[in-house]
Amino acid sequence: MPEIVLHYIWEKCLWAGFEQKTTDGKSVEILSVGEHNKDAGPDYSHARVRIDGKEWVGNIEIHVCSSDWTKHHHHLDKAYDNVILHVVRTADKPVWNAQGELVPQCELNYPSDKDYLSELFAAAQQMDSAVGRIGCAEQLLREPGLLTEGWRKTLLLKRLECKRASILRLLEITKGSWEHALYISLARNFGFHTNSLPFEQLAINTPLSYLQKHRNSLFQLTALLLGQSGLIGVSGLEDEGISGLQKEYEFLRTKFGLSPMDGSVWKHGKLRPQNSPELRIRQFAQLMHQSESLLSKILDTNDLKELVRLFELNATSNIPQLGKASIEILLINTVLPYKYAYAKHLNQETDIIALMEKIPAENNTIIRQWRVLGQEIKNAADTQALLHLYQNYCQHHECINCEVGYKIFQERQLKLF
Repeated sequence: MPEIVLHYIWEKCLWAGFEQKTTDGKSVEILSVGEHNKDAGPDYSHARVRIDGKEWVGNIEIHVCSSDWTKHHHHLDKAYDNVILHVVRTADKPVWNAQGELVPQCELNYPSDKDYLSELFAAAQQMDSAVGRIGCAEQLLREPGLLTEGWRKTLLLKRLECKRASILRLLEITKGSWEHALYISLARNFGFHTNSLPFEQLAINTPLSYLQKHRNSLFQLTALLLGQSGLIGVSGLEDEGISGLQKEYEFLRTKFGLSPMDGSVWKHGKLRPQNSPELRIRQFAQLMHQSESLLSKILDTNDLKELVRLFELNATSNIPQLGKASIEILLINTVLPYKYAYAKHLNQETDIIALMEKIPAENNTIIRQWRVLGQEIKNAADTQALLHLYQNYCQHHECINCEVGYKIFQERQLKLF
């Protein structure tokens, strides 16, 4: 039996109605299975169990055999010192934590019907092997309603929380500066996936305070950002003023004690000219030039048209306007998550979902897959929910923790009894 099936049995409470005991005969009552941990550390956190009448709150670790505890070196890892119960199929040896304390173990008692377990195992394997595609595609084609509006809303909120977590990490880097953190996030999303990481690194290597000192000069902002990118003079960039930009960058580089990036990290490949990193950097410089107090303006308005206008560039012969779709991506991936995170910071109510619903649906290969499966997709709220579902459940074979996967498992269980 794979461990994923034990996780499923534990999380979906298939042990209910069966007596549970520790390996030394003490009664076990499972009050809460806890929250599934997808990061390093024990499998479930914030669980509650009552052992021999005493209630414990902490972590749960699940293995097929007790000996896996030692094989995985949990006995040396302090992260496992708060495990209150080691749940196993077979207890083949006692286990201790890093403090030398004996960890209570329970051989989970659950339905033992071999056909039932075989079906459960086969279903888990089928879902777990759905690599690079949507594992429940056949079921959704037959019954699109399996993916409910309620689950979509939950997924959208989960995605916003993930973006909020990223913002909080940036706030740590920027020592609590929301304005500086926004600058780094905007830069990353100006890379539009292909060059998001180099763009983020460019922003980290070029502090916002340096740009603000020269905000009134588009020429200096362009020189500073293009110079820091490592693209001046090495990318074949054609521009009558390139030598002037390079000369200005050398001055600013010396002034601020800066070091340029390795220009080779930027991707050009099959990018269209309007998506080239050099052009995107020029557009970003233009945005920094024309945008004063951008964070305040973003936070102070809930008018979608006004938010769009903040990113409409003053186009020149060298700097074309940002396309409508590009602005919408910036709103979806940066602006609205920042409004959400800041409202949470102030403990204020915010209806970001309503704003998301006013933005047209995104169009990419993942979203097109969902459309083929009969999913109605009306706006960015829908696409963000479905992107989160695909990227965090489908791609990682987390079907067992998805509402759709759970329903499919339930249907298969009902057929067995």
